[in-house]
Amino acid sequence: MIKVLVVDDDFMVAKIHSGYVARVDGFEIAGVAHTGADAIRAVDELRPELVLLDIYLPDMDGLSVLRELRASTARPSADPDVIVITAARDLDTVRGAIRGGALHYLIKPFSYEALRDQLENFRAMHQKLSGLPGDSPAAQQDVDQLFGTRTHRAAPPKGLATETAQIVERILRETTATDGDVSAAECADAAGISRVSARKYLEHFVASGRAEVRLRYGGTGRPERRYRWTR
Repeated sequence: MIKVLVVDDDFMVAKIHSGYVARVDGFEIAGVAHTGADAIRAVDELRPELVLLDIYLPDMDGLSVLRELRASTARPSADPDVIVITAARDLDTVRGAIRGGALHYLIKPFSYEALRDQLENFRAMHQKLSGLPGDSPAAQQDVDQLFGTRTHRAAPPKGLATETAQIVERILRETTATDGDVSAAECADAAGISRVSARKYLEHFVASGRAEVRLRYGGTGRPERRYRWTR
């Protein structure tokens, strides 16, 4: 399980975000902090792998917390990754988060799906890092894959509806969860859309790196394209 520390000065917002995290497989809440000082202490004591960090805190701003976490040499085994979660929209704050090494920046209010996507991106990166031998140099392909997991969720291109994309995504996720795959025709039947439309959505997920396609060869005719969710 990946341990997460939620940092937010608003008790109710912290509770909501904690609930979001708990809904994602493979993650658990290590603790909650409502001030910058408490966040730094919690990192030292709880050793979370990931911190969801608010910017507006009562004692110090979140960027100061981020800099403190990165600058301290006293916590070599407590150097968590950080996703900034804030209502701050000014570019100076965004730049500060990037320069401080934040993995991503979510603007409040955001949906469960938006946070879930970032957590799943982090889990994919975490798994890839864990699978690499620690005493061997990384190949360029390994580095490309690791940085690829940090890309944000691609919105459906023009002509594709977000609501339909979510339905197709759910079908893909559910099918993959049972170690299966799905064709465009099967997805169309399940989603109640045409096969041509289903194919467009499925190929969109492949192009954005969230699904993969495999060819199934039969006795005659062209091979069937089968899709699986990869995040």
